[in-house]
Amino acid sequence: MIVCLAGLAFIASACSHKKANEETVQTVKVDTVRVYGEKGSATFPGKVKAASDVNLAFRISGPIAKMYVDAGSYVRKDQVLAEIDSRDYAIQLSATEAEYKQIKAEAERVIALYERGSVAPNDYDKAVSGLSQITAKYNAHKNALGDTKLRAPFDGYVQKRFYESGETVGAGMPVISMISTNMPEVEINIPSSDFIRRDQFESFSCTVDIYPDKIFPLELIGVAQKANLNQLYAMRLKIRDHTKQLPAPGMAAMVTVQFKAEKTALVYIPLSAVFETEGASTVWVYNKDTQEVKARTIKIQEVHTDGTVVVSEGLSEGEIVVAAGVHVLQAGEKVKLLPAVSPTNIGGLL
Repeated sequence: MIVCLAGLAFIASACSHKKANEETVQTVKVDTVRVYGEKGSATFPGKVKAASDVNLAFRISGPIAKMYVDAGSYVRKDQVLAEIDSRDYAIQLSATEAEYKQIKAEAERVIALYERGSVAPNDYDKAVSGLSQITAKYNAHKNALGDTKLRAPFDGYVQKRFYESGETVGAGMPVISMISTNMPEVEINIPSSDFIRRDQFESFSCTVDIYPDKIFPLELIGVAQKANLNQLYAMRLKIRDHTKQLPAPGMAAMVTVQFKAEKTALVYIPLSAVFETEGASTVWVYNKDTQEVKARTIKIQEVHTDGTVVVSEGLSEGEIVVAAGVHVLQAGEKVKLLPAVSPTNIGGLL
């Protein structure tokens, strides 16, 4: 009986010790070492804008005789939108036209006599100069009369009227705001880390909430060369989709920028995987066969704002490093890998 009891106590003790050892195996989050410069992408919030958004103004001043359109009206190119009272400009042109005809007739007679050698060169020069001056004056007054009508520069919609009939406006003062019906544009702001990589941009696309299942291809128009007050660089893109389902100006969009693939010996890992040992940057490298971790010194080339670091020495593509909890591990310690989250278990709630 005593021997049996001793044996049972020994077995229970061994099981407890084994269970304690199993409980000390830590579960760690890991990440795979990837080649830096692989074909990647970045997403930025943006806003849809009209291809042309302009404020229209008269080139001359005067009282507005008629406003022909209202806010929201669709207009065609060269359609008259508003008109200034043309009375004074018509009188001015009429007087100039009479003067122009008189001087022109006199100049033509002098030129004809000069060609026959009957007029001095000085008289000829005066006639030619006078004709040039009155012609310029006549054309300017004719243009002024034409400028009493404000015309649409393109097909589009009237956004706003700043004046009403009867009000007097000065030259260059906005009277009507218009947007075009051309392909809309999307504007985003990118940080300096992506601005310096703009030569690696390959393709662009965007999505809009109102069309959740549709991806709109984009074409780069340009990138601002100076940062704004938020230290971001404005980038404009044009929608290349010619379907009828197009986003309207003012809608929010998410723009995806695809980068070109690069061939490089550099790799990148999460910044959380790096810790310092005796002044050197170190990571825990996981061995699949032994299920153990081993410290390895690396050389960091640069740190990115997205939480990754570029490594130039110490790691190879495909190796596995511990990405979290690096300060509680020891060399040669066995660990278990944190299971990957199922695609159907969003947020790891189950």
